[in-house]
Amino acid sequence: MATTYSVVGHRAKRLDSPPKLTGAEQFTADLKIANLLHARIVGSTYAHARINSVNKDAALLVPGVKAVLTNADLPVRRDEQDAPVALLLAGDEALHVGHPIALVLATSEAAALDAAELVEVDYEPLDVVSDLDAAIRPDSPLVTTARSGAFDDEAAMHNADAATAGEDEESLPPNVSSSVNYERGDIDAGFAEADEIVELDLTSLTVHQGYIEPQVALVIPERSGRMTIHTSTQAAFHGRGKVSSTLGIPLEQINIVPMPVGGGFGGKFVLIEPLVAAAALTVGQPVLLSYTRTDDFLAGNPAPECKISIRLGATRDGRITALEANMIYDSGANPGSPLSISAILLGGYYKFPNLRIKGYETQTHRPSSGAYRAPGAQQGTFAIESAVDELARKLDLDPIEFRLMNCVEEGDLRANEGAWPKIGLRQTIEALQAHPLWRQRDQARADGKGIGIAIGGWPGGIEPATATCRLDADGKLTVILGSVDLNGTNTTFAQIAAEELGAGIDSVRVTTASTDTAPLVGGTGGSKITYTVGPAVAKAAQDAVEQIKQIAAKKLEVSVDDLELSDGSVRVKGVPGTAITLEEIAELSMAMTGGNEPVLGRGGSGITQSAPGFAAHLAEVTVDEMTGVVQVTNYVAAQDVGFAINPASVEGQIHGGVAQGIGWALYEGIAYDDDGQPDAANLMDYVLPRSTMIPNIDVILVEVASDDGPYGAKGVGEPPAIPGAAAVANAIRDLTGARMTSLPIRPPDVLAQLS
Repeated sequence: MATTYSVVGHRAKRLDSPPKLTGAEQFTADLKIANLLHARIVGSTYAHARINSVNKDAALLVPGVKAVLTNADLPVRRDEQDAPVALLLAGDEALHVGHPIALVLATSEAAALDAAELVEVDYEPLDVVSDLDAAIRPDSPLVTTARSGAFDDEAAMHNADAATAGEDEESLPPNVSSSVNYERGDIDAGFAEADEIVELDLTSLTVHQGYIEPQVALVIPERSGRMTIHTSTQAAFHGRGKVSSTLGIPLEQINIVPMPVGGGFGGKFVLIEPLVAAAALTVGQPVLLSYTRTDDFLAGNPAPECKISIRLGATRDGRITALEANMIYDSGANPGSPLSISAILLGGYYKFPNLRIKGYETQTHRPSSGAYRAPGAQQGTFAIESAVDELARKLDLDPIEFRLMNCVEEGDLRANEGAWPKIGLRQTIEALQAHPLWRQRDQARADGKGIGIAIGGWPGGIEPATATCRLDADGKLTVILGSVDLNGTNTTFAQIAAEELGAGIDSVRVTTASTDTAPLVGGTGGSKITYTVGPAVAKAAQDAVEQIKQIAAKKLEVSVDDLELSDGSVRVKGVPGTAITLEEIAELSMAMTGGNEPVLGRGGSGITQSAPGFAAHLAEVTVDEMTGVVQVTNYVAAQDVGFAINPASVEGQIHGGVAQGIGWALYEGIAYDDDGQPDAANLMDYVLPRSTMIPNIDVILVEVASDDGPYGAKGVGEPPAIPGAAAVANAIRDLTGARMTSLPIRPPDVLAQLS
């Protein structure tokens, strides 16, 4: 029999909604600071060039300009060989269009912008490496000698599998910074056993995270040597560590204040904070750097382009026999990409007795890659789900039955030989199978609509977490956290604390504190915050409840075991008239002569087993054969969420993930020409899906409880963004017979396949 809860499992309005809906919320760029200097970057106009000199003279004459800084001016920590541990600005060599070369500081935004246009850079153009196939050739020009990327740390925060890189021992070409090589069984024998084989070459362009608020950070230096950093970040403690290690400043001298984040989706772990901190230290004044939209496109950290060749075989009765894949991931100017995560997932959804997956991560003269909601999963899933769909058609098998026949279950191996823990993949596929849109697919085709399905999963992340709960004078419980409320998680934590407190959600407040005072926690990303911080909140609330009972027992002169909390009061079980309110408990805990300790609950979690989340999606599409325009007309998303603590928030996450998946499928992508110039650098050129492009979305919540998450909950952020591109491509194939293999699927590409 399912447990009935009074607060969790019920819909709750997000605590952060009122200030955001009314415009009262303060974001980083809204802060008003005395003596503030506004920063503007000067970016490279070349994808690869030697920087012979930077002439600052004209810029420094602009009224209000305080300084024009280059990399040589910044106080970066140096290693044992007296070399800087990081290049915060380009230094002697620009490595991509928009690569920050100089930073202009002025008393107004207008002055900084005017001065930035007057900075003269003397370039010596160099060979450009832009094409992925060319980049991995042994004779390709060397992109850079740098071998330090930021993505590895962020990958570990996103995904427990990230540590298993599966590196090949072969000698790598000059621009290849890492490789993966996963093998199992006898691949040749597997394909010899197959009755049908599918081979596909698939590509996906660079994709921007598409957040509304650009990258922004404000640093206030103090005379004592300390600094306060207000920033739009997903990982305050990680950011503090990066600033410390880059500038050589002790941790205790850095306080990061995580501000409300106007969208992140993996792109706002750490990017500009060390640069702004270095600038503020150099001039001894507060500095605010807020990227323009063009800055964000040219100097951000987007999801990388990739190329995947896949070969898949199965017997006539539908048993998969072999998988082979070759992958190239673009890491941009610096190493670090989601190659290994993508490879593990590509080879992890189905039972592959024989498997070989090889992959290269190559550097190019493009912006360095970063995380984007389920980094690497969309590309790898697009490849395997396109191949599985095509193979089912060649075998004339029902695509859902084919997936059910081969899908992994608990104990089956991923590509890296790690066994899947308890997962709900089969249950999500079965939920999709029962939906009317799937059952009525023949009628949809008769009406000129195609139906496509795809699955996707995310291994989940794990990091230690802590939380505290304080009983305040008004009788409310304040939950103090170090995690960033990126997507309504603070509302979820309020529900957890209220459930343990035996009170309504209005009896709890949640605050995200700065790194000076917050309990330690990891970054908000990788579908892990509810999973890891949730148990810490529950334990802290339970600890607070026990302290509350101790005070009440002393006051009521009864045993602690005879007490219970209900409706904001502590009462003797079975004796409703004998109760004491939480406000009275708070007063007793704070009385000077009361002899009671203030109530401060503490809780932590050190979970070692991730809780993977899976989703199965169905897309219904129409295709205009005259224009090639694809319209998604209906959508179904079934997802294993473990337990929906706040169903409204969970459904909202799924809606957002589906929208991003449709954007990845049909609209979003940045291409680079041979000179490394991008074809999109603002929202005039880069298409984000509007509300009219998103169809009705039916959400099916499947609950296969996790062992360690609060009340069985799992992270829900990544899975809904994963299957979309494959589901849409499979729907186009269902309707037109055209197999689309490049993302995004734009009208000219559709027309080319239909002709």
